[in-house]
Amino acid sequence: MHKHQISAALITFNEESNIARTLEKLTWCDEIVVIDSNSTDKTKEICASFGAKVYSKEFKGYGEQKRFLVEKCSFDWVLSVDADEVLTNELINEIQTEFSKQKLTYKAYLLNRKHVYLGKVFKYGYLKNTPILRLFNKNYANFSDKKVHETVEYKGKKGRFKNVFYHYTASTVEQINYKKNRYATLVSEEYFKKRKRVNLLILLFKYPLAFIKEYFIRGNILNGYEGYVWSTYIAEYSVLKYLKLRERNKNAKS
Repeated sequence: MHKHQISAALITFNEESNIARTLEKLTWCDEIVVIDSNSTDKTKEICASFGAKVYSKEFKGYGEQKRFLVEKCSFDWVLSVDADEVLTNELINEIQTEFSKQKLTYKAYLLNRKHVYLGKVFKYGYLKNTPILRLFNKNYANFSDKKVHETVEYKGKKGRFKNVFYHYTASTVEQINYKKNRYATLVSEEYFKKRKRVNLLILLFKYPLAFIKEYFIRGNILNGYEGYVWSTYIAEYSVLKYLKLRERNKNAKS
């Protein structure tokens, strides 16, 4: 058994198709804490069936939601997992072995995330094994307050586990388009507050450059059809967030 108590921490919104698979791999933690954004499906009921502490909070951005989540965790050590992510047994065993030590070497640990897209596990490129800070002592680290693409901020030396967890990013084209639109909207809100402007000349080259970088330079050409779709998504997103910003700037003037 691990000597240092861990709070598994998640935010949710209409995740009934994913959440049980995720929670099944978190029952070894000392508690499961969920902040739900007023789901209209059975997400909260499923979470409660796993013994999770479920709280409701209106969603105003990922950073704010996850900082509130950390506040609700009873223990110092927080394991942050998204509702579409699943820990492997090998990673769980590795964490438990590390946390069985009397004294831990680090205040934060990197976990290796493996990308699953349209049902395919990416075996090539940077997405096959991306280190991301997800296990941390909340007295020393916490999430940034960014509306989207929030990260855990910690400046000290980090540990890193060898094994992976799976990120089931999207299973349908409909989900891809939903996420692309959602993230682009949130980023455009941040850009608008920072008074960013849109350079149409630069915007002209954003799509092809983003696609070339993601598909060829980052190796997604080796991930087949799914690698092509992912690269297209990244390229479209790189443009869409600025189109939404331009629309916001235009509406603000009218």
